Amino acid sequence: MLKFKIGDKVKITAGKDTGREGMIEKIYPKEARVIVPGINLYKKHVKAVPGQKGGIYDIPRPLPFSKIAIICPKCGKVTRVGFKFADDEKVRVCRKCKREIDTGAKGKKERKK
Repeated sequence: MLKFKIGDKVKITAGKDTGREGMIEKIYPKEARVIVPGINLYKKHVKAVPGQKGGIYDIPRPLPFSKIAIICPKCGKVTRVGFKFADDEKVRVCRKCKREIDTGAKGKKERKK
C-alpha cells in the first residue's frame, strides 16, 4: 500500500517549488513519483504538425515521493503517514493527530452495499 493516493493534498518540501501546495493528479508507483498540476513545470518546444499547433507549452514533470509531504485533512498539518489495521483492512493514519486519512473515497464495506 502506498502512502500517497490520487486526490491527496500535499506540500512540496524541496526543489524550486518549495512551500507550494497542490493535489496529486497521477502516481507512478514503480518510479516512486507523482504529478501535481501547476508544480514542477518545465517548457517544451513543440513543432507544428498537421492537426496540432506548435508553440512552447508548460508541462508538469513528476516529483519524487521524497520531495512531498501529505497535509492531513483532519488537522491540516504537514505530516508523515503511518498504517494500522482496522476491521481487517490496512488504513493510513496521520502521525500527528492519530486519525485515519481518507480522501473521501468510500471503503470496501460501503461499496458492497
